[in-house]
This record gives sequence, structure tokens and C-alpha cells, in this order.
Amino acid sequence: MFRYRRMVSTLLLACLLAAPQAAAGERHEKRYIVLASTTSTENSGLFRAIIPPFTEATGISVRVVAVGTGQAFAIARRGDADALLVHDPSGEAQLIAEGHASERAEIMVNDFVIIGPAEDPARITAAETAIEAFAAIAATESTFASRGDDSGTHRAERQLWRAAGIAPQGTWYRALGSGMGPTLNTAAAMDAYVFTDRATWAAFDNRQDLALLFEGDEALLNPYASVLLSTERHPHLKHAPASKWHRWLLSEEGQQAIGDFEIAGQAVFMPSARSDSDDALAPSDPESRAEFLVCH
Repeated sequence: MFRYRRMVSTLLLACLLAAPQAAAGERHEKRYIVLASTTSTENSGLFRAIIPPFTEATGISVRVVAVGTGQAFAIARRGDADALLVHDPSGEAQLIAEGHASERAEIMVNDFVIIGPAEDPARITAAETAIEAFAAIAATESTFASRGDDSGTHRAERQLWRAAGIAPQGTWYRALGSGMGPTLNTAAAMDAYVFTDRATWAAFDNRQDLALLFEGDEALLNPYASVLLSTERHPHLKHAPASKWHRWLLSEEGQQAIGDFEIAGQAVFMPSARSDSDDALAPSDPESRAEFLVCH
């Protein structure tokens, strides 16, 4: 009987000691957020540069779900991500208007570029604006590879077609329904024109006969924003750590990490912290944006 009681006491003590450790492990496991973001930020390598210092400073890890911006909005509406980092200002505003998000803050900007076969059959290097370049591609029915996936890049591309008064269709226009990396690979294989962000192009190795043919138009500026989701609409999300991520991106440390990120010695994102709800943050300087275009 004595031996039995001692065994029971030992087991109870082990359970009591294990319980705090399990709870601590559970708390540690919860120290992460799910971030729905774009394929361009993932493909460029930006997150590998900026997430580690954030995690070191806060103890919070970030698990990235890299999808097109349209898909990121859908994930947000379902309440399946704790935060967003996307690049479609009108879509971000709509998400807030619907009550799914509570705050957006621009954190950085880069630009779109038009890539195409080095021989440039549509002669877009002679165009003065991106709209003229698109019109030339359509007029010559030169092969154009579009992401076709409702991403932020695809939405920006559609805006340019609309501005040019063109509804692209026919065998020359290939809507692929794929991410930026696969779309660039397809364009390289087809010797096609393609609309992409500068960071993904800078990190892209399989260029074959493709070259950067058009850049520098202010219409090609590409702002990225961090978006916080609504505590009322989605109370189950990890709002406190998501807010820490959001504020860190706007902080001096976060902005420095973004500015320090380079591909082959070239800065591809310009820090531009400004919040729609925080007057203490100065709006990004239009002259700095113009300088960013000139420098590239």
C-alpha cells in the first residue's frame, strides 16, 4: 500500500511540474502571427531581411502566406490572417469601408516596370508614358504575358489598359492566372512582354532574352501598405501581436530594415511610412518618390 501511494504521489508531482511547462510551450507556440502578403514581397526576399529583426525585438514570429493581393483580401474577409501587407490602395480602402479592417499605413514604395524581348518588336522604348507603351504592344499584337490572377500587379496592369482605352484580348494576350515568378518564367519562354514590379525582376534569374524596356513613369509607382484587421469583425485574431508588427514597420527600426534591403547592390523598396490615422507620421514626400524613379 505504501509503495502504491508513493507511486501515485510521484505521478501527481510529475503532472503538476509538466503542466506549467506545457502551458509555457503553448504560450510560446502562440507567439506568432499569420501575415497574408503579396508574392512580390516574398519572391524579392524582403521578408527574409525584415522579419528576423522584428522577431528578435519582440519575440513574435511571422508566418507569411504569399498570394496575390486579391487573394489576400479574400483571406482577410474570412478572418484567416492576423495582418496584411498588400499593394492596392483602392482595395485596402474598400476593406476598411466594409468593416473588415480598421487601419492602413503605407510603409514603402517601389515601382512597376515593363519587361520584354530585347529586340522590342513593339518599340516601347520610344514611348513617353506607360499608357503609350501598352498601346504600342496592343497595336502590334505583340505577345503579352499577364498574371491574370487579380493580384495587386494585375490590378495595376488592368488600370493601365483601361487608361489606354484598350480591352486586351486575342491570342497575343495570355492571362496565365499565376504568380509573378511563374509569369516571368512563362514570358521568358514565350519571348513575351510582361508587367512586373522592380524587386521581383531584380531577383529573377531566368531572364533568357528578356530585358527591362520601360520604366520611370509616375503612373508606375507602387505603394505597399500594412493593414490591421477589425477587432470587432474578427475578434478571434491575434490583434495585439499584429499591432506590434504594424507599428514596427512604421518605426525607425522597421523603416531602416526596409531601406537597407538590396538586391545585387540595388535598393528596390523606398521606406515611406505614413499612417492614415496617425498625424504624427509625416506623409511621404512626392519629391522623394520622383527621385526614387529617377535613381532607377
